[in-house]
Amino acid sequence: MAQSTVIKGGTVVDGTGRPGVRADVRLADGRIDAIGANLRGDSVIDAAGMVVAPGFIDVHTHYDAQVFWDPALTPSCFHGVTTVVAGNCGFSLAPTRPADHSLLVHTLEKVEDMNPATLTAGIPWDFESFPEYLDSIRRRGCALNFAAYIGHTPLRIWVLGSEASQREATPEEIEQMAALVSEAMNAGAVGFASSFAITHLGADGRPIPSRAAGPEEIEALCRAVATAGKGVVALNGGANLGFAQMYDMAARLGVPITYSALLTTADQRYMKLVEIHRQRRADAPVWPQVSCRPLSFSQTLGDPFILNTNPVFAELSAAAVERRRTAYADPAWRQRVRDAWAAGKGLVPRWETWDVMESTAHPELIGRRVSELGGAPGADELDRLLTLALEEPEPGCLRVRSVVANDDVEGVRLLLNEAGCTLGLSDAGAHIGQLCDAPMPTDLLGNWVRDRKVMSLEEAIRKLTSVQASLFGFEDRGVLKVGAHADVVVFDPHTVAPGPIRRVRDFPANAERLTADQPVGMRDVFVNGCAVVSDGKLDAATVAQRPGHILAPAPRA
Repeated sequence: MAQSTVIKGGTVVDGTGRPGVRADVRLADGRIDAIGANLRGDSVIDAAGMVVAPGFIDVHTHYDAQVFWDPALTPSCFHGVTTVVAGNCGFSLAPTRPADHSLLVHTLEKVEDMNPATLTAGIPWDFESFPEYLDSIRRRGCALNFAAYIGHTPLRIWVLGSEASQREATPEEIEQMAALVSEAMNAGAVGFASSFAITHLGADGRPIPSRAAGPEEIEALCRAVATAGKGVVALNGGANLGFAQMYDMAARLGVPITYSALLTTADQRYMKLVEIHRQRRADAPVWPQVSCRPLSFSQTLGDPFILNTNPVFAELSAAAVERRRTAYADPAWRQRVRDAWAAGKGLVPRWETWDVMESTAHPELIGRRVSELGGAPGADELDRLLTLALEEPEPGCLRVRSVVANDDVEGVRLLLNEAGCTLGLSDAGAHIGQLCDAPMPTDLLGNWVRDRKVMSLEEAIRKLTSVQASLFGFEDRGVLKVGAHADVVVFDPHTVAPGPIRRVRDFPANAERLTADQPVGMRDVFVNGCAVVSDGKLDAATVAQRPGHILAPAPRA
């Protein structure tokens, strides 16, 4: 008989939203074997005072590459995540030809802040098609459950080649891409993902390939998912497809769409999107992603992610340091930047949120607001920032933090409780030098549920588990019930919190990243009955066993 583990005496919150009850949970052979009182097992874990819940499901990650060298998908595993969905924003690693590896790597560098040396060293590149990509992961195994979209950007590069970012596809090319989506769905893809976001610029500073797609192409690729009878479409908003148009398409095709993301904004424009959602959600399966984390970025002036949305900054995307310094020093260039913002091009900085994080030339300014820095008479925040960057040995020595959205507490409270929305946008695995939002589950449970009381603990766990499993068609996951897969977390509701974020060098090619591997109160994490995290520490022996599964969506009812 299989070895069994009993999690004893905890408060079982089963993921359905029902009130928690004190009970034992027995795990055996990768499943939940029994839930009740006085259960016996080969090993016993004392969960008195703890909550026992289904493993959390993170539906917006970018672990497509990291899964090859970090099967535990740190730091997500430390925060109770047992299942991840990768390939978001249309950035899957397949399909891809060897000749296009460099383009794909440098696109991921620009858009998702991934180190090209890490990607080159860490990805085995023993695949071309999307089915081969999934097979490559399957051969190596993973410690968490893993699901992935097929992405729009590699699809366009595969079919349109060097013109992928420059034009709309022909009917024949659209047909080829739709066939590749169908192939991926048959092989186990969780769906199709694309992005039209203004922040998504490629290796050359131009919009990424998916932003060149026309409406016929977008609908055809979404229809391929609808025809498969399973899976989800994930879209990152922009001009190619308006918010209301998504509801029209979802209703027309009958395919679930998850949108990233519905966030609070200083101008309150997000409330217009909330009203559209409230009016349309009954007849269209659109699930906007919401988050409890402020959308903030740490960026250097050597390649400023948010400022690059301004086309004048984007011109410097591949520029040498001296060319960047010359531009920064030029009053006429600075005025062109202002003129572009005035014309509605790019994200206009909320300067009141910009802080100095690192400075070689002026360490005394660390922690100061850019708006508070001195400068020449008449200088504005752009002048102050660029002047400070010019005083560094090189612009990349100046690092600043800025908040883009989702820092309105009452607005976040409203969105977290909005019916028909789902938790997302952790971006775990991406922007590794700029942010670390993998702690979203522990942030929600600690800061927002326990401290701010935005919702009940049972409802928060439902949103982290069964809501996600139902949307994506992950059978027998997201709930604690007899016969379900034994993805289980044990945490202390009185202390759970995200913990610190720190910089480490633990990626291939000795690359640096931000991580959050020391949360508070998240004690044990089981994946398919195996303890990947025990007493807050990664269990190396379990990780080596690779207990995770590659998940495919079940057919829609």
